[in-house]
Amino acid sequence: MTAGGGRVRRVGEALVGRRARQRWVHLVLGGALLMPYYLLSVVGLGALNPNQGHLRQLVLQILALFTSLPMAAITALVPTVRGLEGAAARALCAVERPEELAAGPARSWAARWRTALWFVLHLLSGGVVAGMTLAGVPFAVVLLVYFAGAPDLAGFWENRFPGWMLTPPALGLTLLLLIVGTNAGCGALLARWAPVLLGPTPEERLAAAERRATVLAQRNRLARELHDSVGHALSAVGIQASAATRVLRTDPDFAAEALRAIEETARGAVAELDTVLGLLREEEDRGGGPAGPTLAGLDDLLRQLARTGVTVDAELAPGLGALPAAVSREAYRIVQEGLTNVLRHAGPAPAGLRVGLAAGRLEIELTNPLGPARPSRPGGGRGLRGIGERAAALRGGSAVGPSEDGTTWRLAVWLPVGGSAG
Repeated sequence: MTAGGGRVRRVGEALVGRRARQRWVHLVLGGALLMPYYLLSVVGLGALNPNQGHLRQLVLQILALFTSLPMAAITALVPTVRGLEGAAARALCAVERPEELAAGPARSWAARWRTALWFVLHLLSGGVVAGMTLAGVPFAVVLLVYFAGAPDLAGFWENRFPGWMLTPPALGLTLLLLIVGTNAGCGALLARWAPVLLGPTPEERLAAAERRATVLAQRNRLARELHDSVGHALSAVGIQASAATRVLRTDPDFAAEALRAIEETARGAVAELDTVLGLLREEEDRGGGPAGPTLAGLDDLLRQLARTGVTVDAELAPGLGALPAAVSREAYRIVQEGLTNVLRHAGPAPAGLRVGLAAGRLEIELTNPLGPARPSRPGGGRGLRGIGERAAALRGGSAVGPSEDGTTWRLAVWLPVGGSAG
């Protein structure tokens, strides 16, 4: 065996030994917790009456063990017991996946009954192991040490137990192995059932999944808002700054106009960023106004795009101002992201925008020429995915891709006018 293999074996043996010790302590703890209930049952049954025979006392004490378990189960219905038992199991039971154990109290009756069943199992197995440890280990040591060191007692043993197959040392060793095997078996049993009985109930798992889904939906919403608002502003600022740099000496008036456009775009981006941060801090506007721009601000958006060289031929239907705030706000973000994609990928190319109302739904169509060498951007695609998520949240749909003749890139989105965010 190589040095590395020997080291791995020693580490494995150390881990196994530590796990066995931890589980033994956990079981002895269960035996200690059983003692108050057991003593109460013993007193109630009168098992300590010296006038009774030894056999009757033994039967009553065994009966007291089982009558104490219902009292322990009733005690375990207290909600805080699950948290305490879960902490003990995580620390000492050597569960393979301790994160599956519930950390909080049992808030439902289903969780309480599962905890009561675990508590009874812990106390029963702990009482068995603790009793065997306290009574069996000293007896086994006596058999191993005392009889092995006094050969003259062999005759006494044979006279006392004629025909016994095992010698005292062999019997002591067998008893120790039985104690170790019982400890290992009970410890493995508790480790197997801990996640089942101390873990979350199906209702708690469902509630946790719903909370996680809500958090993920909020994070996705914030990511879309940041991507569409701040991403659009940065793209516009970058193109305007590039254009101003190229004509700074030859056309100072155009450069000054581009700088003013950059200032205006930056201010708008700061205002939208403040809105998104308000959502992040769960600071809702109690004035009733929607968070973020709506279709009423399309003229400003188109005017901003014109300064970057993107000419948009817009066809806007009347009555857009009467749309529900949620629909109007999401539609504005969809148009904004679509125009940002034109700005990023097609450059200062003309685009066509149609926003209309038909058959109870809002229809958005954005097109731009698709040249033979349409640039791509590494890591892109989040904007189109965000558009699809916005449309799906309002129970709408979207389609994006080149036209059949391959000359135009088309984005189409349809939203129910009465849709509500999901």
